[in-house]
Order: sequence, then C-alpha cells, then structure tokens
Amino acid sequence: MTSDEIKEVAEGEIPAPDASGPTRKPPREAIAEAHVRAPTRGNRRLESLIDSVNGDDQVRGWWYMAQVNAERLGMSDHSWVHMQIVLNISLRLLRLLVKAGVEPAMVADHGMRDRDAEVVVAGGALLHDVGMSIHRADHEEYSLFLAQSALDRLLAGAYKQPERTVVEAEILHSIIGHRRRGEPYTVEGGVVRVADALDMAQGRTRLPIEAGQEGIHSISAAAIDEVRISAGDDHPVRIEISLNNSAGIFQVDDLLATKIRGTPLEGKVEVLAEIEGETEKRLLSGFRLA
Repeated sequence: MTSDEIKEVAEGEIPAPDASGPTRKPPREAIAEAHVRAPTRGNRRLESLIDSVNGDDQVRGWWYMAQVNAERLGMSDHSWVHMQIVLNISLRLLRLLVKAGVEPAMVADHGMRDRDAEVVVAGGALLHDVGMSIHRADHEEYSLFLAQSALDRLLAGAYKQPERTVVEAEILHSIIGHRRRGEPYTVEGGVVRVADALDMAQGRTRLPIEAGQEGIHSISAAAIDEVRISAGDDHPVRIEISLNNSAGIFQVDDLLATKIRGTPLEGKVEVLAEIEGETEKRLLSGFRLA
C-alpha cells in the first residue's frame, strides 16, 4: 500500500486501507514505506513534528516491531497505518471540539494555543503504541519510556525550553491515558484515547478473521463497515457507525463507550450505531467449545 492510498480525515470519513496479509520485507525496506500525513492547516509546529517523525528511523522501527508483535499475536493492525489513522481522527476530533468552544489543556492550563494542542494529540497518536514493539502486556507503560527518549529531538525544531518540556509531558499523559483505565485528565488525552478506539472501520481486523480466530472481539470488529465523524446538533462531536451485523454493538459498547466514559470528552460526544440494510451479514460459520 502506498501512502497515496491512505485518505486524510477531512470530511469525517475514517480511512479503511487494505488489511490483506503482509508481505515480509527486511526492516529497512519495511520502514521506508512508513510515511504519515495529515491536514496541518498551516500549523508550522505540527508540520515540524510530522516531518521529524517521518524522518526518524527509530520511531519508524518501533512501528515496524509493533506490527511484527501484532502479527505474532494474531491481532489487528498496529503498524504505521494505525498511527496515521489515529493521527487524523485525533485532529478531526480536537478541531470539532475547539470549534464548539471546548478549551484544550494547552490553552486552559498553560496559556498556549489550540495549535499547540494539535501537536500534543499528534504526538500522542503517533507514539501511543510504540511500546508494542517490546510486548503487548503493559505496552502503554513501555510506550512512555520509549516516547520520552525520542520526544526531545522530535520537538526540537518546534519548541524551546521550558515549553518543550510542557508539550512532552502532555504528550506522555495522552499516551498513558489510552490504556483501558487510563483516566486522562485533559481534553487532549481524551481525544487520543477515543481516536484509538475509532480505528474500527471495515478491513481493520481482517487478519484475525482470515486466520480463523473467531471470537467476540474479531467478529464484532468485522461488523463495523464505516465510521463518520462530524459536528453534532446537541454535542460538539457526532460519531456515526454503520454496522453490517448486530455483533458490532459489542465493539461499540465495550471498546468505544469505555474509552469515552470518565474522560473530559464524556457529554461532548454522541455516538449513533445503526445496522445498514434489511438483512445482517453472516460473520460466524459456527461455534464450538472443545
């Protein structure tokens, strides 16, 4: 897949790239394909961070290893494609919230700008799963110390001290906040947490299904056809999820709803899930307990 095949989230549609089985390549060839992009809207600091990440072989090496471990475990995609999707969703969510008058922590707590909040969510989105390069269990904690070792150089072109330390700390907060009981204190942390859960559109879990790993997580995820993000009528953000099977409700309630509850985004996001069509798609051939 080329980077041109990955769509930016500009109109509320979440890209669902081809998730067909991987072709094994040596690490240097594999990371050469990793190139994230997003609509920066003239935010020079955001552009600087994205450019730094795209040129950093260590970060791209972590993405490569995160995907290797995901494949070893039969999990859904955790490659740079996942980082790109979460990056775009994060920016989309944050911009809708700001447009509705919600103040991110970078403004409310530090007297900085909305554009600095964009840098925070971008950093969290791009580095939240680098700990998967070490191990799945407690990967959020591993992501913290790996990200901390890289952020100083990644932000050097955008910030001087002490602002750089503040931005780094807020990025790290958003990273640890994406775990199941992360309890982020900030809008930015809540955005990254929810954006991670929204990478659920069709094709994102094809690998476990094709490998024959039929369970509630893979089946429910396969029931998600499309996710659309827009401004709501009564809430700053409206998330519409199209399902092909009612099994997708598990994905929506267990994963997405859990990620929203108890965060600064609670009460600011409305979620609507509907089954498209008159009949449901068959996702499970049968089930047997040995």
